Parts: sequence; structure tokens; C-alpha cells
Amino acid sequence: MEHFVVSEISRHGYLAIFVLMTLESACIPIPSEAVMLLGGAMSAGVVIAGVSTHLNILSVGLLGIAGNLLGAAIAYLVGRTGGRTLIDKWGRYVLLRHKDLDRTEVFFAKHGDVAVLVGRVLPVVRTFISLPAGIAEMPISKFGVFTLLGSLPWVFALAYIGRSVAGNWQSISNYFTPISLVVAVIIAGAIVWWYIKRRRATIATNVSSQS
Repeated sequence: MEHFVVSEISRHGYLAIFVLMTLESACIPIPSEAVMLLGGAMSAGVVIAGVSTHLNILSVGLLGIAGNLLGAAIAYLVGRTGGRTLIDKWGRYVLLRHKDLDRTEVFFAKHGDVAVLVGRVLPVVRTFISLPAGIAEMPISKFGVFTLLGSLPWVFALAYIGRSVAGNWQSISNYFTPISLVVAVIIAGAIVWWYIKRRRATIATNVSSQS
């Protein structure tokens, strides 16, 4: 994936940064760390894949933000327009019920601002946070504002770090990998724990109803 990011940005510059950040924010697991660090490094005139492209650091950051907003909007709209219907229709196969959607909606009504704001800077979480926000029908104006506020410092920080370390951007990018893996394992563990707990509760309910 990192090789793909390097190849696309070295060939297409600004356009690749915008498209890759859009995909990452629309639930496609592309490493935004690599995208923005590399974009920042190329603003320092670093030769990447045999190509020397001197990008403007401000443009790199703004396009990263624009991509984040567009991708987040896409995921949000998918969740808002089709997510609830899909879960109502197929959710029982993964032990999701309409009541779970109601709880999600209540959670985002109470904590959606913080969830979106903090979620935008957390590995793995930032890629998927927009979908449940849409399913919960979080007000789109609040969603947009907090997505922007969460994305802005993260994107520009990565771009400027990439510029400051220049040719060593890849070593910095590699530091984010174990963090992402740890977060992913925690999330996967939480999902497995929830699924087992729900499965046991379902079995217990079926047994009691039969008796």
C-alpha cells in the first residue's frame, strides 16, 4: 500500500493527494500518514521514485483537508441514506438489531461532537467514524464542522513533519504502523467480545422461551 501511495503521488502530485485522502476518509484503508508525510517531503523538493516534484506545502495541506471532507461526506451520506435499511434487513445475521441503531443514535446525539472530533485523529477509527455518524443521522452541519476541526491539525501536522524530515519521511511513517495495529487489534477484540456476549444472550433467550 505504501508503495502504491509513493507511486501515485510521485506521478500525479496534488491530484493523488486529494484522491487518496478522499478514499481514506471514505472507509478505504489507505494510510493517510504516508500520504501527507510524503506530500510534505515533496514540498521540500525530495526526489521520490526518481521524480523531483516541488509541491507547495500549503496546497498539500489544503488538498488533504478537502479530500478528508469529501470522503467523510461520502461515507456519512452512505450511512444516512442506506445504512439503517441495510442493518434492518441484514443486521440479524451479525446480531445487530433495530434497538442497537437506536442506541447508536442516542450516543451520537450525546457524544457525537467528541466522537467525530477525536475519531478524526485516531488510527483506523478516523477511516470509519463517518459511517456510524451518518447511520445515527448526526446533524450534517455539526458533522462537517467537527470533521474539519479534527482533520485540520492532523493533516497539517503530518505535512509539516514530512517537510521537516524530508528524505526520512518513510522512517517516520513506519512509526505509525504499530500504533495502527494496536488500535486495530483493540477494536477487533472489542467486536469479538461484543459478538460472543450477544450470541450467548441470544442463545439464553431462545432456551428460556422454549422452556
